[in-house]
This record gives sequence, C-alpha cells and structure tokens, in this order.
Amino acid sequence: MWYYQTKRDDSEVIDKLIEMSELKPNRGFDYYYYRIRSQGFVWNRKRVLRVYRLIGLQLRRKSKKRLPARIKTPLNQPEAPLQVWSADFMSDSLVTGRRFRVFNIIDDYNRASLCITPAFSMPALRVVSYLKQAIEIYGKPIQIRVDNGPEFIARIFVNYCL
Repeated sequence: MWYYQTKRDDSEVIDKLIEMSELKPNRGFDYYYYRIRSQGFVWNRKRVLRVYRLIGLQLRRKSKKRLPARIKTPLNQPEAPLQVWSADFMSDSLVTGRRFRVFNIIDDYNRASLCITPAFSMPALRVVSYLKQAIEIYGKPIQIRVDNGPEFIARIFVNYCL
C-alpha cells in the first residue's frame, strides 16, 4: 500500500505562534491569526488553527465560579414589636392572564401586616417609596429582612438602605 506523505513544513508557523504566545499569553487564536496576517504572512487560517491546536495553545474554558456554601443560622425571634420587619413579594395573575405582584411588609414579632400594595410593575424606586411610607407611619425598625430578588439587590434600594 502506498500512502501520501505530507511534505509541508510548519516550523515557521510554529515559531511565529510560540513567539506571539510568549508576548501575549492571555490571547486566543483569533488575535494571533489577525496579528500574523497584519504582519504580511499569508498562511491559510485552517493551517494556522491546525498548528495552534497541535502545539496545545488552546485557552482553557473558564468554568463558572461556585459560591461557597453559606452557614445557615436560625432566625432570631424579635422580643418586641417593630424591631424586625420582613419584606417580600407575592404574585398572581388576572383572568385575562396579566400578572400582578403584591408587595408585603410584615412585622416578625406579631405577624402584623404593615404594608400590602398590589401593582403590575414594582421597580426598586417604588419599593423604596413604600418602605418610606411604612417607616413614617410605624417608625424605623432595627432590621429589615429581604431575599435576593431583583428589586432588593438594585442599586437604588441598596443605597437607600445604607
């Protein structure tokens, strides 16, 4: 049997890729290839990619960073009313299919509902205004418990809480 023996010499391409990867190690194939083309070399893209993979310059894919497990502590029961409030949303839909949300603020000591406000749209600015109204009526609590919903991690809400 006779097989075709390649006569190509990729030493130039290998040398050029290694030289570029030493200068800029964080770059990927596209950066190296376009720099090679801009320097006047007319090597085929498939050839450069084959050599790039052959010498093992592929950048590793970055995996998603895992958050460390939180230490779960039991919730402390407040000892008097108006010390700790909890704020959260409930959602439902109308017969027509349109969804609405209800913003609730509850006192954790006696489970009294301090604010129940429905709306079709509930941006963080409106949440802050409802909180201000509840504070004007009942006084400022020591602590407010919230989850990590989009309204509670918005910059407007976080700046208000600081």
